[in-house]
Amino acid sequence: METGVAETFRNGIVLITGSTGFLGKILTEKLLRSCTVKNIVVLVRRKKELNASQRVAKIYQQTLFDRIRHEKPDFIKSIKIIEGNLEESSLGLSLNDHDWMIENVNFVFHCAATIKFNETLELASKINIQGTEHLLALASKMKNLKGFVHVSTAYSHCPRKEIKEEYYTVPVTVTELKNMLVDNVPTPEIIEDWPNTYTFTKAVAENMILTNENRLPISIFRPSIIGCTKSEPEPGWLENMNGPTGLISGVMVGFLRTAPNIGSNITDIIPADYTVNALISVMWDTVNRHKQWNGVNKVPKIYNYVSCVESPLTWGRYIREMHDQYYVAPPLQSMWYGFYILYTNFMVGSILRFFLHRIPGAFMDLMLILCGKSPKMLRMYAKTESMVDLLYEFSVNQWKFDNKNTRQLWLSLSKDDRNMFQFSLKSFDWKSYIESYYHGIRKHILHEDLSNVEEALWKNKKLLRLHQLCVVLVIYITFNLCWMFMNYLF
Repeated sequence: METGVAETFRNGIVLITGSTGFLGKILTEKLLRSCTVKNIVVLVRRKKELNASQRVAKIYQQTLFDRIRHEKPDFIKSIKIIEGNLEESSLGLSLNDHDWMIENVNFVFHCAATIKFNETLELASKINIQGTEHLLALASKMKNLKGFVHVSTAYSHCPRKEIKEEYYTVPVTVTELKNMLVDNVPTPEIIEDWPNTYTFTKAVAENMILTNENRLPISIFRPSIIGCTKSEPEPGWLENMNGPTGLISGVMVGFLRTAPNIGSNITDIIPADYTVNALISVMWDTVNRHKQWNGVNKVPKIYNYVSCVESPLTWGRYIREMHDQYYVAPPLQSMWYGFYILYTNFMVGSILRFFLHRIPGAFMDLMLILCGKSPKMLRMYAKTESMVDLLYEFSVNQWKFDNKNTRQLWLSLSKDDRNMFQFSLKSFDWKSYIESYYHGIRKHILHEDLSNVEEALWKNKKLLRLHQLCVVLVIYITFNLCWMFMNYLF
């Protein structure tokens, strides 16, 4: 008989990889707050001068955990820290930790990955493919494993225009890929039609799971673009500049002034807390399916978690409503008035970048040098434009997604579970979400609170006047240059 989602985890021991990442932190917080787990096991690698325990201690001091700190002050006692590294065989575990996990772990959420689009294929393969391979090997030995959920991406098979909740072939097997890397085969020849190493290695990892002899009660969860939280543990929480967050932040502070025209295209943003709720529900479904099959493992089930099917949002609306919030509460640290010029032609875009980014950047660098400081603006523009170019493929293209398994999962939840683990995007309120998103960027990325809004508005008016003056000067200079040129010709 099926039990409620939270009840599935009662007194269970949950292993989370990628627990120091954006999704892993929210997953940890939600499980501890909403489910009576015995332990959350976080696999954390040593980083620079900090060991695993020191890294974790800093993480759980973040504001994300303020709510659970209030509701469950002793939550940290339920977290077991194990030092390890997915890239190493046996995950770099000590013998005691290795044996303990085999004896005790009941659930595995594999969230760890490198999500850098421009990562080298060798490193992306080590983390996204070999790391998954090592974890699968450990999970196959776990004596009391009830479920394993692998977090992939909705864009793992982005060379296809239609992506269903099923497996697709990839150009190489894991073994072939390893041999090609040893032979130094050029990356473009290996990944073929995939635009980056991230999506390619995720696709290969999926197929590795399919050919893993179905030894595990496993599912694959494919989220699209993960945005800030909708409501839990607080509205608008986020911590990184990935994806559209970086673009909007750049526009908000007047740094980014030109971008590709993608207004009519669909952006497949999903709230982070809804994503975690869906992920937890997928584990519940995985455990129940395994029980129904009496331990006989069938083909792993795939869940596409996307917004475009039930509640499509265009880039144009997203940017426009973000800008509406900008007029209400601009950032105090703005370097220029927030404006942008969109382009559809690459050559036009290069010209706009030169005049709107490179020339002002060079001027600012000159001022920094004269003040005895190190120049940084041109370097920042080069990095930002590189990020925009990496995202270009996912901004100008659209995919037709099928999410039937995810919708059926939602319908199978009880009323109580739907309230506790809300993830349906049907009739989603994008307006309030985008408002929370804007203020989340302002608070968590730019580190500004609402107490400075009056001062920020006053500064923004001055920046607007300066911007208008510059526009008039540019028009005047352009007109005179054209007039001189015409006189020269005639």
